[in-house]
Amino acid sequence: MGDHHDEPGIPEVGRRHGVGAGQIVEVAGGVANRGFVLGEELFLRVCRAGFEGDLRKEAAVVPVARAAGVLTPAIIEYDDSRAIIDAPYVVMQRVHGVEPTDGPPKGLAEQLARLHQHERTEIPGLPQDDRDDPWQTVDQLAERGTIDLGTAKWLSDWFTRLSGRFARNETKVLIHGDVAAHNLLAGPDGDLRALIDWGDAARAPRGMDFAKLPLEHVAAILPEYVRHTQHAVREEEVAAATLWFHLDWGLGKLTADPWPGQRHWTAPPGSRVLGLLRFFAAGPPEPWRDLT
Repeated sequence: MGDHHDEPGIPEVGRRHGVGAGQIVEVAGGVANRGFVLGEELFLRVCRAGFEGDLRKEAAVVPVARAAGVLTPAIIEYDDSRAIIDAPYVVMQRVHGVEPTDGPPKGLAEQLARLHQHERTEIPGLPQDDRDDPWQTVDQLAERGTIDLGTAKWLSDWFTRLSGRFARNETKVLIHGDVAAHNLLAGPDGDLRALIDWGDAARAPRGMDFAKLPLEHVAAILPEYVRHTQHAVREEEVAAATLWFHLDWGLGKLTADPWPGQRHWTAPPGSRVLGLLRFFAAGPPEPWRDLT
Protein backbone atom coordinates (compact mmCIF):
# COMPACT_ATOMS: atom_id res chain seq x y z
CA MET A 1 0.00 0.00 0.00
CA GLY A 2 1.10 3.55 -0.51
CA ASP A 3 -0.02 7.14 0.01
CA HIS A 4 -1.94 8.48 -3.01
CA HIS A 5 -3.24 11.81 -1.68
CA ASP A 6 -1.54 13.64 -4.57
CA GLU A 7 -3.74 12.05 -7.28
CA PRO A 8 -6.34 14.36 -8.84
CA GLY A 9 -9.72 14.24 -7.16
CA ILE A 10 -8.92 11.65 -4.49
CA PRO A 11 -8.03 14.16 -1.73
CA GLU A 12 -11.14 16.20 -2.55
CA VAL A 13 -13.37 13.17 -2.07
CA GLY A 14 -11.66 12.60 1.26
CA ARG A 15 -12.24 16.21 2.33
CA ARG A 16 -15.94 15.91 1.44
CA HIS A 17 -16.14 13.16 4.04
CA GLY A 18 -13.92 14.74 6.66
CA VAL A 19 -10.82 12.67 5.86
CA GLY A 20 -7.42 14.32 5.48
CA ALA A 21 -4.98 13.45 2.70
CA GLY A 22 -2.67 11.72 5.18
CA GLN A 23 -5.42 9.21 6.00
CA ILE A 24 -5.91 8.12 2.37
CA VAL A 25 -4.09 4.93 1.40
CA GLU A 26 -4.51 2.84 -1.74
CA VAL A 27 -5.10 -0.89 -1.29
CA ALA A 28 -3.33 -3.10 -3.80
CA GLY A 29 -5.35 -5.30 -6.15
CA GLY A 30 -8.81 -4.91 -7.59
CA VAL A 31 -9.66 -5.76 -11.19
CA ALA A 32 -12.75 -3.61 -11.67
CA ASN A 33 -11.97 -0.85 -9.17
CA ARG A 34 -9.10 0.83 -7.40
CA GLY A 35 -9.59 0.85 -3.64
CA PHE A 36 -8.59 3.51 -1.13
CA VAL A 37 -8.88 3.47 2.64
CA LEU A 38 -10.37 6.76 3.84
CA GLY A 39 -9.42 6.78 7.47
CA GLU A 40 -10.90 4.24 9.87
CA GLU A 41 -14.55 4.44 8.83
CA LEU A 42 -14.75 4.79 5.04
CA PHE A 43 -13.54 3.11 1.86
CA LEU A 44 -13.36 4.61 -1.64
CA ARG A 45 -13.66 2.54 -4.81
CA VAL A 46 -12.84 4.22 -8.11
CA CYS A 47 -14.04 2.44 -11.24
CA ARG A 48 -11.54 1.31 -13.84
CA ALA A 49 -12.40 1.90 -17.51
CA GLY A 50 -14.81 -0.68 -18.88
CA PHE A 51 -16.42 -1.56 -15.54
CA GLU A 52 -18.74 1.44 -15.19
CA GLY A 53 -21.86 -0.70 -15.53
CA ASP A 54 -20.75 -3.01 -12.74
CA LEU A 55 -20.29 -0.16 -10.30
CA ARG A 56 -23.64 1.35 -11.26
CA LYS A 57 -25.29 -2.01 -10.69
CA GLU A 58 -23.54 -2.39 -7.36
CA ALA A 59 -24.87 0.96 -6.20
CA ALA A 60 -28.38 -0.30 -6.97
CA VAL A 61 -27.98 -3.81 -5.50
CA VAL A 62 -26.29 -3.02 -2.19
CA PRO A 63 -29.28 -1.18 -0.64
CA VAL A 64 -31.54 -4.08 -1.67
CA ALA A 65 -29.18 -6.65 -0.15
CA ARG A 66 -28.89 -4.66 3.08
CA ALA A 67 -32.68 -4.38 3.29
CA ALA A 68 -32.81 -8.18 3.10
CA GLY A 69 -30.49 -8.36 6.12
CA VAL A 70 -27.31 -9.25 4.24
CA LEU A 71 -24.05 -8.13 5.83
CA THR A 72 -22.50 -5.78 3.29
CA PRO A 73 -21.04 -2.26 3.67
CA ALA A 74 -23.46 0.63 3.22
CA ILE A 75 -22.92 2.99 0.30
CA ILE A 76 -22.44 6.53 1.56
CA GLU A 77 -22.03 8.20 -1.83
CA TYR A 78 -22.20 7.13 -5.46
CA ASP A 79 -21.02 9.65 -8.06
CA ASP A 80 -20.79 9.10 -11.80
CA SER A 81 -20.71 12.78 -12.77
CA ARG A 82 -16.88 12.77 -13.22
CA ALA A 83 -16.88 16.26 -11.72
CA ILE A 84 -14.33 15.39 -9.04
CA ILE A 85 -12.70 12.20 -10.33
CA ASP A 86 -12.65 11.27 -14.00
CA ALA A 87 -14.41 7.98 -13.26
CA PRO A 88 -17.48 6.80 -11.36
CA TYR A 89 -16.80 6.11 -7.69
CA VAL A 90 -18.46 4.99 -4.48
CA VAL A 91 -17.67 5.86 -0.90
CA MET A 92 -18.66 2.99 1.36
CA GLN A 93 -18.67 2.09 5.01
CA ARG A 94 -15.37 0.44 5.91
CA VAL A 95 -15.72 -2.99 7.47
CA HIS A 96 -12.66 -4.26 9.31
CA GLY A 97 -11.97 -7.89 8.52
CA VAL A 98 -9.65 -10.25 6.68
CA GLU A 99 -10.01 -12.67 3.81
CA PRO A 100 -10.79 -16.12 5.24
CA THR A 101 -8.12 -18.72 4.56
CA ASP A 102 -9.38 -21.79 6.45
CA GLY A 103 -12.68 -22.42 4.72
CA PRO A 104 -15.95 -20.52 4.54
CA PRO A 105 -16.59 -18.12 7.44
CA LYS A 106 -19.33 -18.87 9.94
CA GLY A 107 -22.61 -17.31 8.90
CA LEU A 108 -22.04 -17.38 5.14
CA ALA A 109 -24.77 -19.96 4.57
CA GLU A 110 -27.36 -17.88 6.41
CA GLN A 111 -26.37 -14.74 4.52
CA LEU A 112 -26.77 -16.45 1.15
CA ALA A 113 -30.15 -17.83 2.22
CA ARG A 114 -31.27 -14.30 3.13
CA LEU A 115 -30.12 -12.97 -0.21
CA HIS A 116 -31.73 -15.71 -2.28
CA GLN A 117 -35.07 -15.27 -0.52
CA HIS A 118 -35.27 -11.59 -1.35
CA GLU A 119 -38.58 -10.74 -2.99
CA ARG A 120 -38.31 -9.97 -6.66
CA THR A 121 -38.05 -6.22 -7.23
CA GLU A 122 -36.85 -4.26 -10.21
CA ILE A 123 -33.15 -3.44 -9.87
CA PRO A 124 -31.66 -1.22 -12.59
CA GLY A 125 -28.90 -2.88 -14.58
CA LEU A 126 -29.38 -6.33 -13.04
CA PRO A 127 -28.93 -9.01 -15.73
CA GLN A 128 -30.72 -12.33 -16.07
CA ASP A 129 -28.22 -15.18 -16.09
CA ASP A 130 -28.86 -18.80 -16.99
CA ARG A 131 -27.18 -22.10 -17.71
CA ASP A 132 -24.95 -22.74 -20.71
CA ASP A 133 -25.35 -25.76 -22.98
CA PRO A 134 -22.72 -28.14 -21.53
CA TRP A 135 -23.44 -30.82 -24.14
CA GLN A 136 -22.24 -28.39 -26.81
CA THR A 137 -19.11 -27.68 -24.77
CA VAL A 138 -18.38 -31.41 -24.52
CA ASP A 139 -18.87 -31.87 -28.26
CA GLN A 140 -16.49 -29.00 -29.01
CA LEU A 141 -13.83 -30.41 -26.69
CA ALA A 142 -14.09 -33.77 -28.48
CA GLU A 143 -13.89 -32.12 -31.90
CA ARG A 144 -10.74 -30.25 -30.84
CA GLY A 145 -9.17 -33.44 -29.55
CA THR A 146 -9.00 -32.09 -26.01
CA ILE A 147 -10.93 -35.14 -24.76
CA ASP A 148 -11.56 -38.53 -26.34
CA LEU A 149 -14.96 -39.66 -27.62
CA GLY A 150 -15.48 -42.12 -24.79
CA THR A 151 -14.91 -39.43 -22.19
CA ALA A 152 -17.17 -37.07 -24.13
CA LYS A 153 -20.03 -39.58 -23.98
CA TRP A 154 -19.45 -40.16 -20.27
CA LEU A 155 -19.53 -36.41 -19.58
CA SER A 156 -22.65 -35.89 -21.71
CA ASP A 157 -24.39 -38.69 -19.83
CA TRP A 158 -23.32 -37.12 -16.52
CA PHE A 159 -24.91 -33.79 -17.48
CA THR A 160 -28.07 -35.63 -18.53
CA ARG A 161 -28.27 -37.37 -15.16
CA LEU A 162 -27.63 -34.12 -13.30
CA SER A 163 -30.31 -32.31 -15.30
CA GLY A 164 -32.85 -34.75 -13.91
CA ARG A 165 -31.89 -33.90 -10.31
CA PHE A 166 -32.98 -30.26 -10.33
CA ALA A 167 -35.69 -28.19 -12.01
CA ARG A 168 -34.34 -26.74 -15.24
CA ASN A 169 -37.04 -24.04 -15.16
CA GLU A 170 -36.27 -23.14 -11.54
CA THR A 171 -37.10 -19.67 -10.30
CA LYS A 172 -34.15 -17.31 -10.59
CA VAL A 173 -33.04 -15.59 -7.41
CA LEU A 174 -30.91 -12.57 -6.59
CA ILE A 175 -27.32 -13.83 -6.41
CA HIS A 176 -24.06 -12.11 -5.46
CA GLY A 177 -22.32 -13.77 -8.39
CA ASP A 178 -18.78 -13.88 -7.02
CA VAL A 179 -18.90 -15.60 -3.64
CA ALA A 180 -15.20 -16.29 -3.25
CA ALA A 181 -12.71 -15.82 -0.43
CA HIS A 182 -11.44 -12.48 -1.76
CA ASN A 183 -14.97 -11.05 -1.50
CA LEU A 184 -15.53 -12.18 2.09
CA LEU A 185 -14.41 -10.36 5.22
CA ALA A 186 -14.16 -12.36 8.44
CA GLY A 187 -13.44 -11.33 12.00
CA PRO A 188 -10.85 -12.90 14.32
CA ASP A 189 -13.50 -15.34 15.58
CA GLY A 190 -14.08 -16.64 12.05
CA ASP A 191 -17.53 -15.09 11.72
CA LEU A 192 -18.51 -13.43 8.47
CA ARG A 193 -18.46 -9.65 8.77
CA ALA A 194 -19.23 -8.66 5.20
CA LEU A 195 -19.89 -9.89 1.69
CA ILE A 196 -18.35 -7.31 -0.65
CA ASP A 197 -18.07 -6.46 -4.37
CA TRP A 198 -21.47 -6.88 -6.05
CA GLY A 199 -20.34 -6.21 -9.61
CA ASP A 200 -21.38 -9.71 -10.75
CA ALA A 201 -24.83 -9.69 -9.12
CA ALA A 202 -27.63 -11.12 -11.25
CA ARG A 203 -30.94 -12.95 -11.30
CA ALA A 204 -29.84 -16.54 -11.78
CA PRO A 205 -30.25 -20.13 -10.55
CA ARG A 206 -29.24 -20.32 -6.89
CA GLY A 207 -26.63 -23.00 -7.66
CA MET A 208 -24.61 -20.41 -9.57
CA ASP A 209 -23.86 -18.57 -6.30
CA PHE A 210 -21.98 -21.65 -5.02
CA ALA A 211 -19.91 -22.07 -8.18
CA LYS A 212 -16.86 -20.05 -7.09
CA LEU A 213 -16.34 -21.81 -3.78
CA PRO A 214 -14.42 -25.10 -3.70
CA LEU A 215 -16.86 -28.00 -3.52
CA GLU A 216 -15.48 -28.96 -0.10
CA HIS A 217 -16.65 -25.58 1.18
CA VAL A 218 -20.04 -25.87 -0.51
CA ALA A 219 -20.63 -29.29 1.02
CA ALA A 220 -19.75 -27.86 4.45
CA ILE A 221 -22.26 -24.98 4.34
CA LEU A 222 -25.09 -26.41 2.24
CA PRO A 223 -27.00 -28.15 5.09
CA GLU A 224 -27.08 -24.87 7.03
CA TYR A 225 -28.12 -22.98 3.89
CA VAL A 226 -31.09 -25.30 3.41
CA ARG A 227 -32.10 -24.92 7.08
CA HIS A 228 -32.18 -21.12 6.73
CA THR A 229 -34.09 -21.15 3.46
CA GLN A 230 -37.76 -20.52 4.20
CA HIS A 231 -39.09 -21.89 0.94
CA ALA A 232 -38.88 -25.63 0.34
CA VAL A 233 -35.41 -26.34 -1.05
CA ARG A 234 -33.85 -29.80 -1.03
CA GLU A 235 -30.14 -30.16 -0.37
CA GLU A 236 -29.82 -32.74 -3.14
CA GLU A 237 -31.30 -30.35 -5.68
CA VAL A 238 -29.00 -27.45 -4.78
CA ALA A 239 -25.99 -29.80 -4.74
CA ALA A 240 -26.81 -31.14 -8.21
CA ALA A 241 -27.28 -27.62 -9.58
CA THR A 242 -24.00 -26.48 -8.02
CA LEU A 243 -22.13 -29.48 -9.40
CA TRP A 244 -23.57 -28.69 -12.84
CA PHE A 245 -21.90 -25.27 -12.82
CA HIS A 246 -18.59 -26.53 -11.46
CA LEU A 247 -18.39 -29.21 -14.13
CA ASP A 248 -19.65 -26.99 -16.96
CA TRP A 249 -17.36 -24.07 -16.15
CA GLY A 250 -14.42 -26.37 -15.50
CA LEU A 251 -14.74 -28.03 -18.90
CA GLY A 252 -15.25 -24.68 -20.60
CA LYS A 253 -11.91 -23.44 -19.27
CA LEU A 254 -9.78 -26.44 -20.25
CA THR A 255 -8.67 -24.79 -23.49
CA ALA A 256 -7.94 -21.38 -21.92
CA ASP A 257 -4.42 -20.00 -21.75
CA PRO A 258 -2.64 -20.18 -18.37
CA TRP A 259 -3.20 -17.12 -16.18
CA PRO A 260 -0.28 -16.95 -13.74
CA GLY A 261 -0.12 -14.67 -10.76
CA GLN A 262 -3.83 -14.83 -9.90
CA ARG A 263 -4.88 -15.64 -6.35
CA HIS A 264 -8.30 -17.09 -7.12
CA TRP A 265 -8.24 -20.90 -7.18
CA THR A 266 -10.25 -21.08 -10.43
CA ALA A 267 -7.74 -19.01 -12.44
CA PRO A 268 -5.59 -21.92 -13.78
CA PRO A 269 -7.36 -23.71 -16.68
CA GLY A 270 -7.39 -27.12 -15.02
CA SER A 271 -8.18 -26.12 -11.43
CA ARG A 272 -11.92 -26.74 -11.48
CA VAL A 273 -11.68 -30.17 -13.10
CA LEU A 274 -8.90 -31.21 -10.73
CA GLY A 275 -10.94 -29.78 -7.86
CA LEU A 276 -13.78 -32.10 -8.83
CA LEU A 277 -11.35 -35.03 -8.84
CA ARG A 278 -10.00 -34.08 -5.41
CA PHE A 279 -13.51 -33.65 -3.99
CA PHE A 280 -14.90 -36.97 -5.15
CA ALA A 281 -11.67 -38.88 -4.44
CA ALA A 282 -11.93 -37.80 -0.80
CA GLY A 283 -15.31 -39.53 -0.40
CA PRO A 284 -17.81 -36.66 -0.10
CA PRO A 285 -20.90 -36.94 2.12
CA GLU A 286 -24.46 -37.47 0.97
CA PRO A 287 -26.02 -36.28 -1.26
CA TRP A 288 -22.84 -35.56 -3.21
CA ARG A 289 -21.59 -39.13 -3.55
CA ASP A 290 -24.76 -40.10 -5.42
CA LEU A 291 -24.44 -37.30 -7.98
CA THR A 292 -21.83 -38.98 -10.16
